[in-house]
Amino acid sequence: MIDYQYIVEKIKFSNNIVITSHKGPDGDAIGSSLALFHFIKSLGKNAVICIPDEAPHYLTWIEGSNEIIYFDKERDKAANLLVKADLLFCLDYNAPERVGKDMMDSLQNSSAYKILVDHHINPVNFCDYNFSDTRSCSTAQLIFEIINGSDHLTLLNEPMCQSIYMGIVTDTGSFRFPSVEAKTHEIIAILIKNGLKHYEIHEKIFDTNTLDKIKLRGFALAQKMEIVPGYPIAIISLTRNELQEYNYQNGDTDGLVNMALSIQGINIAAFFTEREEQVKISFRSKGDYYVNLIAMENFSGGGHKYAAGGVFFGGINEAIESFKKLIPNYF
Repeated sequence: MIDYQYIVEKIKFSNNIVITSHKGPDGDAIGSSLALFHFIKSLGKNAVICIPDEAPHYLTWIEGSNEIIYFDKERDKAANLLVKADLLFCLDYNAPERVGKDMMDSLQNSSAYKILVDHHINPVNFCDYNFSDTRSCSTAQLIFEIINGSDHLTLLNEPMCQSIYMGIVTDTGSFRFPSVEAKTHEIIAILIKNGLKHYEIHEKIFDTNTLDKIKLRGFALAQKMEIVPGYPIAIISLTRNELQEYNYQNGDTDGLVNMALSIQGINIAAFFTEREEQVKISFRSKGDYYVNLIAMENFSGGGHKYAAGGVFFGGINEAIESFKKLIPNYF
């Protein structure tokens, strides 16, 4: 049983609170961080959000987003915050490696009391207090449970509601993943009763695109997607040059792997993007096909049964061939 009141008491008796989340922040990382940030403020305390790198622009419009400290841009400032922290929240990641090697040393060297709030499987025991619920659809939902479970529901304000909704709607694929429970919809109902305009948030996240982004996605689907013969598997890949050709901005390919998964007869989708010294891989699946093990055992990654990611150190063609060779062992 989680002692929600204990978490709140730790907040009330701390003076330097830092909220962290994982590298390559998504909607749940940003949403849960901002929700906790505003909850802490409502308790009369101050906090700082420190994240390894920048989030896509469509996730950084909620009040407080402009106060987020990005480790890769303000290394000295961020490292100093972690050193001076007396309470440190680790949101939406299950191991210190998830913050990236640059920020991980500062995180592990911090003497702050650490509280984990996360929903990923196989959490590593690196925090002093763990609120880990792998059945939850999102970390943002767990933040709501802290607020509700500690009898502070009356403190819900607009930024908190917006942030919780952002985390839930993005990590559930707009409520279509198996992780969604009746409780999830009950939480959304409470947020709406507190004034949440859910349709506005959905539009800002999913329906605000640049022309370059639309062209890039069209190119990826029309020219760079292949179906693996004999398997219900689709692969999309994009090289650094192709990303540059379409003026790629952070977040432009988010959700692209799900479009491949939506093809009739496809149960597994893999998306390969070429970075400076590695290839980033995103896996998605449905039905009786699980992708977390292939990510964890072969690509230094992990995640959920139906949504996982990893990296390959080498060329993009080599990465794709490596994945193809593994397919018969897993699927």
